[in-house]
This record gives sequence, C-alpha cells and structure tokens, in this order.
Amino acid sequence: MPRPTGALVGSAPASIRELLDRFPAETPPAATAGAAVMIILRDGAREVETLLIERTEREEDPASGQVAFPGGRVDPSDDSLRATVLRETEEEVGLGSDDIAEPPRFVGTYHASRFGLDVGVFATTLGDRARAARPRSRSEVAHVFWLPRSAVGEIARVARESIHGPIEVNASVYQGHVLWGFSRRVLRDFFGLPPETAPVSPTTGSRDATL
Repeated sequence: MPRPTGALVGSAPASIRELLDRFPAETPPAATAGAAVMIILRDGAREVETLLIERTEREEDPASGQVAFPGGRVDPSDDSLRATVLRETEEEVGLGSDDIAEPPRFVGTYHASRFGLDVGVFATTLGDRARAARPRSRSEVAHVFWLPRSAVGEIARVARESIHGPIEVNASVYQGHVLWGFSRRVLRDFFGLPPETAPVSPTTGSRDATL
C-alpha cells in the first residue's frame, strides 16, 4: 500500500503545527475503512508527546493488553470516519471535540493485518483547556499515558503473540508499556522515521507479519 500523503521519511518536523499541516482537513466517508484511530499530540516538557492507551486484558478481545491509539470500529450511525474517531475517543478516554484544538486531520488509511481491516488514521493536538485523558471504561481501557516522540525511535526485541503464533518483534518500550505492530508502524511513519525491514523471527522462521 502506498504511504499516506504527507508522510515524511528522513526528516523530523520541529513542531506540532508542522506535523499537522502536512495533512488535509477533510474527512473521507465512513465506508472508506472499517475503523478509525486518533493520534493526539501535545507539547511535553521536552518534546512532542502522543496519547496512547493500553487495552484491558480480555480473553475474547484480539487486542487484549495491546498499546494502541484511541479509536475503534465504524458504527452504522457514523456519517464519516471523523465522526467515528471522535465518538470512539470520547468513549475510551473522555476527550471530545471541546478538548482538541482543531478538527482532526486525515493522515491516511493503513491496513491492520491482525484484524483484517483498513483503519483510517487521524491526528490533532490537545486543546489548552482540555480535560485530563483517563479510561472511561476499565473493561476496555486499563491505562492511558503520553509517549515522547524520541521513544518511538528506540528499538527493543520483545516476544509477542501474532496471527502466526509466538514471534519476536521490534518494539518501543516506555515505562513498562510495549508499543509494537500496527500502532508503532503508524507512529514511526507519522514522525518521519524510516520504515523498518521486517526482521526474521527465530521462533517461526518467518518475517514479522505485524510490521
């Protein structure tokens, strides 16, 4: 799949404004993808940070325990992908339209092989008077945290379950939270980090399918 319009390789925008201005303000129809997620940015103490969630561990949830962006599947009542991502973000972490500084920008559509669907990715920045992000339902979201941009560039090898069984994958580990697979790939792309070659897993002898 082509890289989404606005993605940069080998460069690092200096500000949130530069990061967001690469992407259009319009939103595609809800039928464009099966789900939508939000990259929410803020200026941290030293660098740009991204809001992430850690999903509650549930046996019936294929994303159980995973670090991810706020977001979820398209509902038949959603009239656009932006409506999906705004609804899901408020349901999961309590942040609505009044908590972001501007309407979310459409970054692009990525394929999530673990779930077999295309995901629309949006990005915005936290408003000056935003409420604190917190899990709205502990049955879905166990934790929320802010990840510094520099942490996305760090690489650790961790063991994880994939659609092909146990494998070792590239990951970014921050304060005990493990970012890998789809969300890490999207965030590295968004911040202009070069794509990684999928390493061969010593467990399965195959390429990491999560990248």
